[in-house]
Amino acid sequence: MLGSLNGDVGNAALVLGLSASVFGAIAMVTSARTHSHRMARTGLRYAWVVFGMAVLAFVMIERALITRDFSLKYIQQVGSRGTPALFNVTAAWSALEGSILLWVLVLGGFIAAVAMRYRQRLDDPLVAWALAVLFGISTFFFILTLFPANPFVAGPPGVTDGPGPNPLLQDHVLVLFHPPALYLGYVGMSVPFAFAMAALITGRVGEGWLLETRRWTLMSWGFLTVGIILGGWWAYEVLGWGGVWGWDPVENASFMPWLTGTAFIHSVLVQERRAMLRVWNLSLLVATFSLTILGTFLTRSGVLNSVHAFSESDIGPYLLTFFAIVLVSSIGLIAWRGDRLRSPGAIDSPVSREGAFLANNVLFGLFTFVVLLGTVFPLVVQAIQNRKLKVGAPYFDRLTGPLGLCLLTLMAIAPVLPWRKASEELLRERLFWPAWCGVAGIAVSVAVGGDSVQSLLAFGLGAFAAGSAFRQLAIATRRQGWRGLVGRANGGMVVHIGVIVIAVALAASNAYTHTQRLVLNKGEVAEFAGHTFRFSGSTQETDDRRVTQKAQVLIDNRDTYEPSVHRYTQTGMMIGTPSVKTGAVKDIYLTLDEMPADGSRATIRVAIKPMILWIWVGGFVVILGTLLAAFPGRNRRRPTDPVSAPIPVAAGE
Repeated sequence: MLGSLNGDVGNAALVLGLSASVFGAIAMVTSARTHSHRMARTGLRYAWVVFGMAVLAFVMIERALITRDFSLKYIQQVGSRGTPALFNVTAAWSALEGSILLWVLVLGGFIAAVAMRYRQRLDDPLVAWALAVLFGISTFFFILTLFPANPFVAGPPGVTDGPGPNPLLQDHVLVLFHPPALYLGYVGMSVPFAFAMAALITGRVGEGWLLETRRWTLMSWGFLTVGIILGGWWAYEVLGWGGVWGWDPVENASFMPWLTGTAFIHSVLVQERRAMLRVWNLSLLVATFSLTILGTFLTRSGVLNSVHAFSESDIGPYLLTFFAIVLVSSIGLIAWRGDRLRSPGAIDSPVSREGAFLANNVLFGLFTFVVLLGTVFPLVVQAIQNRKLKVGAPYFDRLTGPLGLCLLTLMAIAPVLPWRKASEELLRERLFWPAWCGVAGIAVSVAVGGDSVQSLLAFGLGAFAAGSAFRQLAIATRRQGWRGLVGRANGGMVVHIGVIVIAVALAASNAYTHTQRLVLNKGEVAEFAGHTFRFSGSTQETDDRRVTQKAQVLIDNRDTYEPSVHRYTQTGMMIGTPSVKTGAVKDIYLTLDEMPADGSRATIRVAIKPMILWIWVGGFVVILGTLLAAFPGRNRRRPTDPVSAPIPVAAGE
């Protein structure tokens, strides 16, 4: 009876959610065409029904997991009586069907939030069409959950236990935060996309719709950033290979919309100020949303071999069809409104704020293309030639490294440039101290033993860019006090500082990591990179899920660390867990490669990894800056302002 309740209520919620999405879209289209306030209010009710049904469906899948309802096929695949409570909850999104249901839940939340935010303007055609687009997107995802990815399908009878979620998803608390944060970023990008489509449909392609989406875009970009950073942290803490970013195809799938979203956040400033780049900004939003759909296809269809990807499924054709519909309809709308999208402004000089933003966008576009090519090219080769091809980290590092250095250079120069044109004298004045910061950065890098050209450039250009950002913030706080940190311009400078810290830390980690494989008998001591490592002994722990072997390693005769290997009894899968000594300058990263059952000998891989802690510090600074940028500064531009109206001058202009 319990299994029937979970399945029946869950399926009923999906059917009602799909119906509400369809009728909500019809109501909002009708409201947009007839300016009917009654239909707009009806659309608001449907928005709440969509959200409510998504919540109910998700609650039912969680209830099925908590109560071990093995009458459902999904619970048979990811549930287990031995799974701890935390990972039993996160199992809801550990496989295909539940992850699509999480998408539906987040999308329903955004639809309700948009409807409430604009509840006094629902009969405005721009808002009505935006909600209609969102209802259309939710219709597609409800169809996915009802047909190819239904988590409430009944399984074969008689099953009393299951394997539980993937063992990699049972080993760290970050699994509770990383996927939801990514989804909030992924799905959140549908809101600015919906307003862009609404602007094209209504013909209101000026700058007003951009101002409506400022915070939605920043919020979604911020969540996507958090998700990517938490993903790197999870990889470092769980996977055992010692890195935070491996250019895994599914990592790339989340990184590509982040790149185009970042480009949009910058280029939209040019459109607001100079009424330029209208087609380009619309194209960036289309690309960002389309890449989230492509990323979902890559992650959920089973076409990729990845530690993140799910098994093969029937969902691929649905996602590719939707991807094609989004692209074709968006490009068609842009072409239809081409006569209204001509920009009245033009770039007066490449040495200007708008010129720097244009260069920024070109670099982000190239970066995205490089990542996209390396990610999908193996799929194209496999489809055409029926052979497997792997594009590894050397390809990505070789091509993205120079692009990253160019972006650091622009981060130093762009903030100090005025709009329209910069004089040589002004550049000398504003870049004097940032340039000396860059020289100091190179000197420090050389002093600590840096010898890699790319890492020296990363330190130098990073310090150059940081000097520029701190200069802007110093001017802002001198004028306005701490209030000067709030607002898009100066919050953006805080984001820049965080990104610079991450970039420099990654460069240092990649260039100066040292690794050694130590084979130690019990009680034996080895020395590596100025540290001593003693294999003190081993322990073995057994519970309902797994058998764990731990090697006890004493570092520098002070603290004991325990890298381990887990063997999961249900699947026989072996998973290693590293042990990390974290420091401000470097981490000592230990993994257990091999140890006999009697614990008489252990093979320990030791990696000395500089500046890893600063990646997480930089991530925190990025998040802080995003929050500061989301709050309006003084004299914020209003949607009614003409494009030529004065904009508050950023610090230092």
